[in-house]
Amino acid sequence: MTATDAANETSTDSYAALRDELRTWLEENWDPDLTVGDWWDRLGTAGWVAPTWPSEWFGRDLSRDEANVVSAELADFGALGPPGGLGLLLAGPTIVTHGSDEQKQRYLRDIVTGQRAWCQLFSEPNAGSDLAGLQARAVRDGEEWIVNGQKVWTSGGQVADLGMLIARTDADLPKHKGITYFAIEMDQDGVDIRPLREITGRALFNEVFLSDARVSDDALIGGLNNGWAVANTTLAFERAGLGAGGGSAAASAAIPGQVMGQLGERAGDFVSSGGRRRGGGGGAAGMMGGAHKLLVSLAQGNGAISNPTVRQDLARLHTMNEIARYTNLRAKAAKAAGQTPPPPNLAKLSMSNIVRLSRDLGLRILGAEGTLHAYEPEDREALTAAGVNPLDAMVTEMSLFAQAPPIYGGTDEIQKNIIGERVLGLPKEPNNDKTTAFKDLLKN
Repeated sequence: MTATDAANETSTDSYAALRDELRTWLEENWDPDLTVGDWWDRLGTAGWVAPTWPSEWFGRDLSRDEANVVSAELADFGALGPPGGLGLLLAGPTIVTHGSDEQKQRYLRDIVTGQRAWCQLFSEPNAGSDLAGLQARAVRDGEEWIVNGQKVWTSGGQVADLGMLIARTDADLPKHKGITYFAIEMDQDGVDIRPLREITGRALFNEVFLSDARVSDDALIGGLNNGWAVANTTLAFERAGLGAGGGSAAASAAIPGQVMGQLGERAGDFVSSGGRRRGGGGGAAGMMGGAHKLLVSLAQGNGAISNPTVRQDLARLHTMNEIARYTNLRAKAAKAAGQTPPPPNLAKLSMSNIVRLSRDLGLRILGAEGTLHAYEPEDREALTAAGVNPLDAMVTEMSLFAQAPPIYGGTDEIQKNIIGERVLGLPKEPNNDKTTAFKDLLKN
């Protein structure tokens, strides 16, 4: 037996032991008649919600591969899975990395037990790709900070209890150095959340107006004026989680937090009778990963599969998904071996290419029916009554939504700049924004 074979056998044995441990725990603890909040409290405090986190902070010190085993076992058992959303995907890992012990105790338990939901207050109307150019400002007032400014493209802002806020705290410093990262309470008079209706008909994003909003000084994470470094940690987790091969990291069957009021509902009502979790993701964002199987099924059903160019592009889409999956596995293996993994920007770019091909191929498969889209429930009923395949709506929504992934989490152009400058060592565009005080820079 080679060393590789021995290592694989050891991994297989450890995975089997992990499955047995979790299944035994589930048999003793899962009760569909528990409330969502009570079940998530059991699951989170036992370390099964964020198993890669440190054991002292509600995790189990597991690897990403072992965490995937946990996720699969939860789904196969038929229990309600962990609370999803940006708390688990972004805020929690950032606080684990940069937060004080007191902040970890204050925030992490509420994340793994789903008690509080989070949103991300980063982008602004004039600071999207150039995020360090943000102009929302925070001014100290005793033990608090007063925040004024506008944020945009805030996913889940309408259901969030807390926000990951970056604001300018010193305009006399260069733009990357005068930024601070806060955990801000969203339910206050100074925070106005306005949904943005998209071309899909949904309103997943919001614009947020901060008018003399207040945030406590002890909610400052990672140090005063060190927010750019903390924000980059958040962005790294975002790009890894949203990139191709990274799974549906932000999906959740029940919605965490106090706003939606689902914590008091019966946990078993969020699990399908077949054992798999109900819901998850919502709209096009939630079905991107399964686009290939859907498109193959539709092409077989309407005869488009006989078109050789459709077959070729279906094969290309499958290949791109497999390359993304293997790249993700390679990154996990490199990290486990103490080596430098591929940058998460590659996964983000890969996802953009996959969703663009899914969009173009899906509309080719639908043909003329691809021009029909239901923006309201009654529209869907009317299309179905007219003989349109109900599955067509998934393709048209995905096609409309496909413009978003190459933008959110950092545009494709920004990802390429990062790879060029930080990975390949290419020179930056000449500018003085690293040395000039932010107040002296030209503004849009």
